[in-house]
This record gives sequence, C-alpha cells and structure tokens, in this order.
Amino acid sequence: MRQTNRRVVVAAVMLGTFLAALDTSIVGTAMPTVIGQLGGMSLYSWVFSAYLLTSTTTVPLYGRLADLYGRKPLFMAAAGLFLLGSMLCGAAQSMPQLVAFRALQGFGAGGIIPVTLTIVGDLFNVEERARMQGLFSAVWGSSAVAGPTIGGFIVDYVDWRWVFYINLPFGIASMTLFWFFLNERVERKRHAVDYAGTVTLTLGITALLIALLEVGEGRAWSDPLVAGSLALAVILLALFVRTEQRAAEPILPLHLFRTRVIGAAFLAGILVGGAMFGVTSYLPLYVQGVLLGTAVTAGMVVAPNSIGWSLASILSGRIILRFGYRTAVVAGLTAIVLASIVVQFVPHGDSLWLAVAAAGTFGIGMGLSATAFIIAAQNAVGWAERGIATASITFSRTIGGAIGVAALGTVLSASMAPRLAGLPESARDVNALLDPAVRSTLQPAVLETMRTALADALVFVYLGVLIIAIVAFLVVLVGFPRGSIKDLQAAEAGESAPDASEEPAALSVGSSEEVQPTEVR
Repeated sequence: MRQTNRRVVVAAVMLGTFLAALDTSIVGTAMPTVIGQLGGMSLYSWVFSAYLLTSTTTVPLYGRLADLYGRKPLFMAAAGLFLLGSMLCGAAQSMPQLVAFRALQGFGAGGIIPVTLTIVGDLFNVEERARMQGLFSAVWGSSAVAGPTIGGFIVDYVDWRWVFYINLPFGIASMTLFWFFLNERVERKRHAVDYAGTVTLTLGITALLIALLEVGEGRAWSDPLVAGSLALAVILLALFVRTEQRAAEPILPLHLFRTRVIGAAFLAGILVGGAMFGVTSYLPLYVQGVLLGTAVTAGMVVAPNSIGWSLASILSGRIILRFGYRTAVVAGLTAIVLASIVVQFVPHGDSLWLAVAAAGTFGIGMGLSATAFIIAAQNAVGWAERGIATASITFSRTIGGAIGVAALGTVLSASMAPRLAGLPESARDVNALLDPAVRSTLQPAVLETMRTALADALVFVYLGVLIIAIVAFLVVLVGFPRGSIKDLQAAEAGESAPDASEEPAALSVGSSEEVQPTEVR
C-alpha cells in the first residue's frame, strides 16, 4: 500500500493555508478599484460579509465530516469549492455576482484551515505537533502581512481580477499533492448522518452572524431585523443542543466541552477573538480618525500584530514542549492583557509608536495562546474526534471576533452620540474623518469636535478590550492544568470519549466508508 509522504503533504498544507489566509487580506486592497469598475457601492460591505458568513458557519461541519469521511475527501471538496468561487469572482461582471461568488468561495474556505490543521495533528506525534502547528500559524501570520502588498501590486500592474485568479494555479498544485501523496485506508460501513443537527447549527449561526453584522453596520440592537435574527438564532441553537443530546452520531459532540482543556480553550478563544478584532479594527480608526493619518499608515500600525503572531507561534511550540500548555497560554494572555493596558493610553496620545507597541504585543500574545489552544484540543481526543475538536477552536475565535466587533461598535456609537449632539446632522458621520477628501471640507472647529469625540469614545472601546482580555486570562488560569503535554494527554483523553486516548484501529465514516489513520513515512 502507498504510504503518505509527510514532507510533500506538509508542503501542500502550507500552500493551502497560505492561500486561504492570503484571501482574507488581499481582497480589501482591490475593492476600491472593483467598485470603480463594477459600481454597487451599497453592496461593498457584503463582499466581505458574505464570505464571513459562509466560511464561519461551515467550519464545525467540515471538522465533523472530516472525522466521518476522512480528511482527504473533505480537503478536496473544500479546496475545489474555494477555487471555483475564486474563478467566478474573477469573472464577475456586477457587484451582486461578486457577492454571490464570494459566498461560494467562503463555503470552501471554511474547510481549508480546520481540515489542514487536523491533517497536521494526524501526521505528527504529540511533540512534533507543537513545532508544526506553530509553523503553520506563522504561515498564516505571514500571509496577513503579505496580502495587502501583493494585492496592491496586482491592482496597480496587472488587473484586479487576478487577486482571485492567483489562487487557481497554487490551489490546483496543493490539491494535486494531496491527492497523490496523502493516503487514507478506506473500508465500508454505514453511519447515521446528523442532518437535523447540521441544519439547526448552520441556520442558527447564520442568523446570529447576520444580527452581529447588521449591528456592526450601524443598526440598533432593537432594530426588527437584528432582534428577529437574534431571536431566531436563540431558538435554532436551542433546538440544536436538544438534537445533539439525542443524536446517535452528533455533528458536534457536546461531551467534548466537558473536557476541561477543550472547554477552556473554546471559551478563551471566543474572548480573545473579540479582543483581537477590537484591537485590529479600532487601532486603524484611531490612526485615521484621531491622528488624521492615511490608510497606509493605519495598515503599518496594525502590521506588527501579524508579525508578532508569526514569530510567537514558532516560540509557542517550544514552550509547550518544555513547560506544557498552561505556561504558553498564560504567557500569551499575559501579553494580551499587557497590550490591552498599553492601548488605554492611545486615544488621547499622539504617538504612533504606542499604537505599534500595543499591536505587536497583542500579536505576540495571540501567537503564544492560539497555537496552544489548538494543540491542547487535538491532544485531548483521538483520531475520530480530532477534526471537530480542531474546528471548534478555530470557530470560537471567528465567532468571538464577530461578537466583539458588534459589541464594541455599539459602545463606540453610544459614546459618540452625545458628544456630537451639538453638531449639524450632516457633520455627525465619523466616516468623514476617514476620507481625506471629505475631511478637507470640514470647518476646523467641526473637525476638532469630531476628533475629540472619537478619541473620547475609543477610551470606552479600549476599556472593553481590557475587560475581555482580563476575563480570558482568568479562564485559562483556571481551565488549563499544570503539567507536561505527555502527562496531560492521557488525563485529558480520559475526560473525553472512551476511545479518545488511542488511535483507533478502524474509524467509521459516511454512509458507506470507514477511514483508518493515515500511514506515513
């Protein structure tokens, strides 16, 4: 039987990870040009929102289906959808088409990261996982830095459509390597697919994200669309929990969250996701709206977050191997809290370096903790649940970010409203501070009032970030046990599924197939 070539598969995983991560940062650079050619400014935000909706809601599904059907077919399906969506996005002739094709692209992107991280967990033992997951997190961070630069070059010297077409050759290469060099043994066996759980989870998350996205766009929490979406989300997610408790093979096994380290990593992931998006979204707002800087300057201020994340991810693996998960996550959350303290001095200061220091320190904290969350979850379960355990941690950070942006956006709006009450209605839009052309038309007194109001409001936003960071720190302090990863692995597995401590001899998949652990060389 052909065995898996780990080196080639790792190269394929890195390529797939880089493409999926690159897409999250490269598109924004091209959008002004896209709007200029296709029009449809009113749909601008939905180019990103449609992608976020589909890529987020599908993460848990891909994770569980990878456990049932095997990693290889799920990666091929996810990558295929992503490339099809990329090709159609590049060929889009209108903004409605682009939004629809971005949604399709997101359906594929939602599976690439959790499935590739799961494959890494399969191919490497406990000690090797720590090093490899750190390396892959570094690849993700590097793509976030490279994305705007690559996107700008393509838009200026080629054509904006190649922002999407660039995915095709590299994606096809990654799929080809996976197809020929990743081997999974398959045997036939029937399984019950949890259709009810899949539908209620997908629709519930979709309703929740629609509500959060609309709040982020400026709607009030009492708005009928927001309130209705939230109510629908609560009902659907309650039905989902009830369904999972009765399902023979649930799409999201709830017992996973009774495992101490997985429960703590999931909750902390939601919290740090909210804090992270609070920093990466509102530091640029400070630079452009308070300091009246350019978008380029704002991007340079946030870039150290990705750089710090990349470097710390590599270091995190070494810390985990030597001292265990707890040391890595506590160190990471300490850095996040420190960065959140530093950012408190930003709003009424005039130093870009303070904002740069906060962004970089926050990135270091994310690199140390995010890698440890994934490794801890993977080591707490066996092969049969590694996919959904990995996807759950990935999902927690994304959904936490959506909640954080909506909640902190509400704080910003509520704080600014009374401070702008004395201005004419036409001068109360903070977006005017972000456009140099519009900004230049404002009277000096009005401009100064708006700048001061924004700085005052950001004080409360950054205070919210600090509170979230402190709560996350307490969660990992209580939730992550002391000890080396070898000592903890058996204990953690014992808290999860009965077979979680072993790589099973045969694993059930799909309606007619059974996947066994990958053979490697």
